[in-house]
Amino acid sequence: MSLPREFDAMVSKFKRIYVFCGSSQGKKSSYQDATIELGKELISRNINLVYGEVADMHQRKTEMARHSDAFINSPGGYGTLEELLEVITWAQLGIHDKTVGLLNINGYYNSLLSFIDKTVEEGFININARQVIVSAPTTTELVKKLEEYVSCHERVASKLNWETELKHILSLLQLTLKKE
Repeated sequence: MSLPREFDAMVSKFKRIYVFCGSSQGKKSSYQDATIELGKELISRNINLVYGEVADMHQRKTEMARHSDAFINSPGGYGTLEELLEVITWAQLGIHDKTVGLLNINGYYNSLLSFIDKTVEEGFININARQVIVSAPTTTELVKKLEEYVSCHERVASKLNWETELKHILSLLQLTLKKE
C-alpha cells in the first residue's frame, strides 16, 4: 500500500529553514494562503521550521540563524524587512553562506529587488552579494530555487568567528541600549 503523493516526503538539502514573516496577516488573503502553502511545502520536503523565544530580538535572530540552513522572507513590515537585510548583510560580510529566499507574492518585493539591483548597478553592492537573494512568486518555485542555489561567496567566516562576532555585536547593542 502506498501513501498518497502529498505524503511522500521529498529529499531536501535543508534540515531547517528560518522563515521571517509579518506579525499581521496583511490585507490580501493571498498572503495568508501562501504562508499555508509554504508550511505544506516545507512539510512535504521534511524541512523543519526554526522558531523560538530568547531574551531579546537580537539574541533570538542570532540563535535562529545559527540553527537554520536557509532563510525565507514572506511579506511583512519593518521588522520583516530589518530581519531580511540583516541576514543579507551577514552573508555579504561572510558570516554565513546561506541563501535568502523572498516569497514574492503578487510582486510584493519587486520594488525592493529593483532597488537592490540599482545598488549593484551603482557599485554599492557586489554582484555576488546580490546573488544570495533568490525570489519566486510561489512557494513551490521558491523552495526549488533555494534547493538549486549554489553559494558564490568568496569567503565565509568560521563558526567560531561568526559566534565571536555576533557576541561582540550583541554586546555593543546592549551598551548602546543602556546609554539610551
